[in-house]
Amino acid sequence: MAIIGKISHVTTYRYAKPVTFGTHRAMFLPRRGASARLLDWSAKTSIPSKIHWISDARSNCVTVMDFNEPGSELTFIFEVSGVYFGISGVEAFPLDPRAEEVPVQYTPDEWTDLAGYLRPHAEDADGSLAAWAKSFVAGDQDRAVDVLRRMLRIFRDDFLYQARDEEGTQSPGETLRSRSGTCRDYAWLMIEALRRLGFASRFVSGYLYDGAVDGGAVGLCGAGATHAWLQVFLPGAGWLDYDPTNQISAGFDLIPVAVARHPGQAIPLAGSWFGEANDYLGMTVNVAVEKIGEVPDLRM
Repeated sequence: MAIIGKISHVTTYRYAKPVTFGTHRAMFLPRRGASARLLDWSAKTSIPSKIHWISDARSNCVTVMDFNEPGSELTFIFEVSGVYFGISGVEAFPLDPRAEEVPVQYTPDEWTDLAGYLRPHAEDADGSLAAWAKSFVAGDQDRAVDVLRRMLRIFRDDFLYQARDEEGTQSPGETLRSRSGTCRDYAWLMIEALRRLGFASRFVSGYLYDGAVDGGAVGLCGAGATHAWLQVFLPGAGWLDYDPTNQISAGFDLIPVAVARHPGQAIPLAGSWFGEANDYLGMTVNVAVEKIGEVPDLRM
């Protein structure tokens, strides 16, 4: 069975007086493929803009918007509807034997293709991140899926989710020291820890469907805004989703939009404006993800 979903993503920037705007880039279209089919989408701005679409080096769809008029308020309205087939967890795939133990054994071709996702990106001057990563490995023949599950559980048991207004992502070291952060901080810490254990891992930005909106019993952290998690490449299964914020690794809840080597490559909306520094009054973001129907499984 698949679901039909509708996503509304509205961002508003406010200024004390009219300012001018440079080019803005947005990532809001879910990645098309085996898990998603897009039915309709639109991008609108409160100030007239010239809009075009490009694909970046990681095959993410980027909406590019150029402005010629000043304004004291700028709103972006992105809407998309599609069919989402859900994400199968690792249990649904027969892993290749070389993916069952730590470290995962990648072929030479895979090493070439995955090099950017295997090499750590963040600094670890005192070795605390590497030590923390190794604490999840029990013995010389530990199962890879068990390491991943242990790491998800530690975020649930030992970390405190804290939303914040500031843009950007904490360093993995800061998130580890404070044992707190946002979904982006959690994902980035887990990625950099897994890379130090030899797992190819990449950052994912997207949307979170919260079943509580439709009467589900338990709400999820990160709903109402863009969400972030990670994917791990396991031979035999491919790229699998892991959400340390909600301990999700299967189902319809995660809707990927952009994948990247590091968070700076997957910013949902970025751009420039020109005026006095104190002209900026702040921003608001409102994301709604709704299930509007179901598609029955017609397979015999």
